[in-house]
Amino acid sequence: MKQLVCVRHGESEWNKKNLFTGWSDVDLSEHGHQEAIQAGKILFDKGYFFDIAYTSMLKRAIHTLDHILDGLDQVYVPVIKAWQLNERHYGALQGLNKAETAARYGDEQVLLWRRSFDVLPPLMEEDDPHAPRNEKMYRTIPKDKLPLGESLKTTIERVIPFYEQEIRPHIEGGENVLITAHGNSLRALLMYLAHISKEEIMNINIPTGVPLVFEFDDSMQFIRSYYLLDQKELEKKMEAVASQGKAVHKP
Repeated sequence: MKQLVCVRHGESEWNKKNLFTGWSDVDLSEHGHQEAIQAGKILFDKGYFFDIAYTSMLKRAIHTLDHILDGLDQVYVPVIKAWQLNERHYGALQGLNKAETAARYGDEQVLLWRRSFDVLPPLMEEDDPHAPRNEKMYRTIPKDKLPLGESLKTTIERVIPFYEQEIRPHIEGGENVLITAHGNSLRALLMYLAHISKEEIMNINIPTGVPLVFEFDDSMQFIRSYYLLDQKELEKKMEAVASQGKAVHKP
């Protein structure tokens, strides 16, 4: 049996403030640091070890990985940072409060922007200084590959080719792989690996800081996925994620 372990970064400062974050490079909150440390402890207690790790280019995912590898005493593991694993780009919504946006446009519209398969958010202007093509951290990436806003569909179009070309061969070869990424880049991966429909994916919320394990047979056919957390606590964390986009937000 082959495995892949994925962890959504711990709570970020903008998660805490209930803001659309996307590619905005904000750090973990204090609670988020503790969630990442706890994820490392869970993996350590269950005896996991890794041969290679992948993360995005955003500090909240990178620092989550740092905490996990430190907790595992495996800081020697090679780490690949890839923009293809970044969060979905929320376009002109980035920096806006989710509950206030829902109060203005309605819960249903915000749900579509947050969780639908192919609905794009309002796009960021090309000359916006915060557009990825204008930020130095992406200066080596062709501008036409950098989004001004994304749906889950267009997020999948960058996440899955990267998985197939760069990550899958390591799993196929028997290596233990860890990914720390984001709610939507991991939803893209979950949808692809677990064969989840466009309708079902709308109702799936990936909690922060909880290891998600994918199992495959020797021919890389998907067997199952599961979280390394008590079901009651898992449901509580999932509901917290789901409530973020509602006009009345429950922190």
